[in-house]
Amino acid sequence: MNSLKVIFDYDTWQEIFSSIKKNKVRTIITVIGVLWGIFIYITLSGSSNGLDNGFDKEFENIAMNSMFIWTQQTSMPYKGFKTGRRPRLKISDAKVLLNNVPDIQYIAPRNARGVFGGSPPATIVRKSKSGNYNIYGDFPEYTKIATKKIFKGGRFINQIDIDLSRKVCVIGERTKKELFVEGEKVIGEYIKLDDVFFQIIGVHKYIQGGGFETDGDIFIPFTTFKNIYNTGENVGWFTIAAYDDSNVVDVEKQIKSTLKRIHNVNPLDERAISGFNLGEIFNKIKGFSKGMTLLSIIVGIATILAGVIGIGNILLISVKERTKELGVRRAIGATPSEVKTQIILESVFLTLVSGIFGIILGGLVLYVINIATMDIDSFPYTNPTVPISFILAALLIIISLGTLIGLIPAQRAVSIKPIDALREE
Repeated sequence: MNSLKVIFDYDTWQEIFSSIKKNKVRTIITVIGVLWGIFIYITLSGSSNGLDNGFDKEFENIAMNSMFIWTQQTSMPYKGFKTGRRPRLKISDAKVLLNNVPDIQYIAPRNARGVFGGSPPATIVRKSKSGNYNIYGDFPEYTKIATKKIFKGGRFINQIDIDLSRKVCVIGERTKKELFVEGEKVIGEYIKLDDVFFQIIGVHKYIQGGGFETDGDIFIPFTTFKNIYNTGENVGWFTIAAYDDSNVVDVEKQIKSTLKRIHNVNPLDERAISGFNLGEIFNKIKGFSKGMTLLSIIVGIATILAGVIGIGNILLISVKERTKELGVRRAIGATPSEVKTQIILESVFLTLVSGIFGIILGGLVLYVINIATMDIDSFPYTNPTVPISFILAALLIIISLGTLIGLIPAQRAVSIKPIDALREE
């Protein structure tokens, strides 16, 4: 009860502020140490969180554990096959991969024209308007890996379209603007794709990070693409998504190993089966972000600790300078617990105030960084904030350290005997 009385006592706070005023410069310099520590913690932690959020937003519409697999020329001879041969992926490979690599969640065989320096784009004609556009032959599974937002009233390719090899297509919003007049009906209308009529079943909205397509690309059923362009069972590449808890690097190795076995490629040939592992890149970014957060915690706590120790030194000096005053207080009835509480309260107050100013300063810097990077589309960075739980934990650490460091001068204060203190000049 005495401790609580001291905490809420007006005279106690008068004495605390009086002590701080007597040592303004010394107090401010020492308090800056704690302020700087919490500032570093907030700034580094928030910055790493902003990078993390930026990549999440950049690729929010594509599976985190996704990868793309294709073939190139072999670099080593194997089983009588010469170097320089290019294996061709087949539609049947998808089933083999699903059976042999259990960590595969979705697999979407894909073909295309007009991309990756291969076949030329298709010529699209609609009444008097025409243009060249990239064409993709796809399965419905592709949208489970990379989201396709379809405007109201339309849809993406479904399994019936695949089974019946329907001549239907999903066009992009730019394609719609270039081939149709604004306000004109689009869904259900026909366009001529390389001299073959296709009915439009949907218009896809361009979204950043929703795959590598553009707002002008056209999607048709994989089986229809095969019939029109006579690709047979050949596949341009596989888009694959592993389960969330899978090791994407191991999954990629298993996929490549299986494809090498199917297509008689030397197991040591690193060039024949190539790929781009988006999941691996995500994991590296996440690792970097976690490393930055850990660094901010270590550096922040170390700096805060140094600042708190400085505050403890100030209070020790203050106690020594106030020896006579403390002796008078003891002589007129102040209990050891009341004196100790006042010293600890001063320590906690200084550390807490410096911590709050550090948090405010760090928040302002993060706000400026966010404003500065908001219009930079090429840099994946957004919302550099620090979770409230992190801030509360930092404040708890500051209060705890302030209390612990305050015990040293507090113990020194109560160890002073009133009679000895009154004798000092």
